[in-house]
Amino acid sequence: MDHLPIFLDLKDKKTLVTGGGTTAARRTERALEAGANVYIFADELCAEFDHLSNRPQITHFRRLPVAEDMNDTVVAWGCSEDGGDNLLVELARAHNVLVNVADIIEDCDFITPSIVDRDPLIVAISTGGASPILARTIRARLEVMLPAAYGDLVRFVGRFRDKAMGKLKTGAQRLRFWEAVSTGPVSDLFLAGDEAGAEKQLDRELAAAASGASRPGLGEVYLVGAGPGDPDLLTFRALRLMQLADVVVHDRLIGEGIMKLVRRDAERIYVGKMPKQHIVPQEEISRMLVRLAKQGKRVLRLKGGDPFIFGRGGEEIEALAAEKIPFQVVPGVTAASGCSSYAGIPLTHRDHAQACVFTTAHGRDGVLDVDWDVLLRPNQTVAIYMGLSNIQHLCKGFIDRGADPDLPVAIIDKGTRPDQKVVIATVSTLRNKIKDEKLDGPAMIVVGTVVNLRKKLSWYQTRSGSMHANYGSEDAQAWLPEKT
Repeated sequence: MDHLPIFLDLKDKKTLVTGGGTTAARRTERALEAGANVYIFADELCAEFDHLSNRPQITHFRRLPVAEDMNDTVVAWGCSEDGGDNLLVELARAHNVLVNVADIIEDCDFITPSIVDRDPLIVAISTGGASPILARTIRARLEVMLPAAYGDLVRFVGRFRDKAMGKLKTGAQRLRFWEAVSTGPVSDLFLAGDEAGAEKQLDRELAAAASGASRPGLGEVYLVGAGPGDPDLLTFRALRLMQLADVVVHDRLIGEGIMKLVRRDAERIYVGKMPKQHIVPQEEISRMLVRLAKQGKRVLRLKGGDPFIFGRGGEEIEALAAEKIPFQVVPGVTAASGCSSYAGIPLTHRDHAQACVFTTAHGRDGVLDVDWDVLLRPNQTVAIYMGLSNIQHLCKGFIDRGADPDLPVAIIDKGTRPDQKVVIATVSTLRNKIKDEKLDGPAMIVVGTVVNLRKKLSWYQTRSGSMHANYGSEDAQAWLPEKT
């Protein structure tokens, strides 16, 4: 470690900045956020200072600093764009003032890190001056991973610090208690917007910790949509809850890449379903969630796509609500949106479809039961979930009810994944076309003239390097647009 990371208290302290450019403005802004009094030495200040110039903590001098300016100064930043900070370095070191000169590491007593600010939670990132751009990139990733509410959570927890110190006599007790608070229901309730519930839960856990009892109360269920397969499509909230769960109950459609992001020591329970082959009945899955939560566990119910779009998530939380089990629902990218996007097929388009219908080829008892009057309306796209095993009946149904035999259709197999495959045909040719294709599912079927746009809009690079469909026979290509 080349530098010792520390956090300086600059409130009401004197800091010094040379230069009037963008870098100087950034250093001034950070110092002001920390409560410092900032003395700026520059002939002119750029527009970046406009929103700062009326702050009473700023004093602007149109000259170079002199020795007397170093009196009572804590830190100094050299940001002169003409490279004329040698005088500042000389003065600072003569007066034992910590100095930092932008982009000149040998003139720096300290590194100014990239900062993720969730006041009072602060995360500082530094590469020791070797690659500030990389530090900035890492900061950008952390910015989106840490919810803004984390700062409020820190303040909330801090209100109970003295109370916990008074009730918990040993360091080990306090450590276990605060670990439980930061990773358990208290934090979950607060981040979900239930501050009153979080306070009640914290009081219960504090009383239990002080008496030596185990953590009281029910567990919680996280109903999380994992999206269609690509881990990059997970929401940040989903990732956070995946790291908190004690046990994960997951479906067949959850890919290995997503399962790797689940907390490593979490118990895993597979309840996957194949067409016409349900390993665990839905009713038993719902009872399992209730049972695990009553054992005080944090249960991650991880479902492909979105749990409320043909995912039977509503049935599961009905069972939880009936038993008064706390739960959260995290939406996911549904298969229709994710798969069509990765296939280069927009679900709506001004020239093709002004509406999109989501439907499933499976009813409650596995029987194909669709409203053909709705599906055959003009100027719309039809997105069909779980239709691979019923593809023959679907194509026949479209044609028998008057659909144009040349109506374009796409089957997107393993959409958004590295082995994604897209088959393009028409409702009259698809049955024969897929005979030679090895489609294992999960598959999404898209029907409508928006499928024509794939030849222009295909963008996703699959593992095989293919970015375009296997368009097959000439009759299947006839209705596709020419490349432009």
